Amino acid sequence: MSELNIGDKVTAIYKTGKYIGEITERRPQHYLVRVLAVLKHPMQGDLHHPKDAEVGFFHERKALSYREQANVPEKMVKLYEGEIPGYLESLKEAADKFRSELENDGSPWARQSRRNLDSLEKDYFKN
Repeated sequence: MSELNIGDKVTAIYKTGKYIGEITERRPQHYLVRVLAVLKHPMQGDLHHPKDAEVGFFHERKALSYREQANVPEKMVKLYEGEIPGYLESLKEAADKFRSELENDGSPWARQSRRNLDSLEKDYFKN
């Protein structure tokens, strides 16, 4: 794999979300990535029990904020060469895509995830 450099535009998978960002620092086996756009909204619930609603605590997982930095393992970071959409429009698109996937799933996990997403969207799109 070719070495990425500070300033490179990249895609980064962090937990269960996927983002477009910019490398701001090189760390051992990681890159520090500043978020510029959202490609995939994070999954909801317990990461150790994916798609299971019967867990002790069903986590509400927000997408990383605009310009928030995340320490991402090297193997989860790839060079990005396309247009970078605006953060809010990309967040809306990612949330809408996640919602449509949930609409086709009648499971308790999907129902709880939709409730979480409803709550998150009120916070994301206040204005």
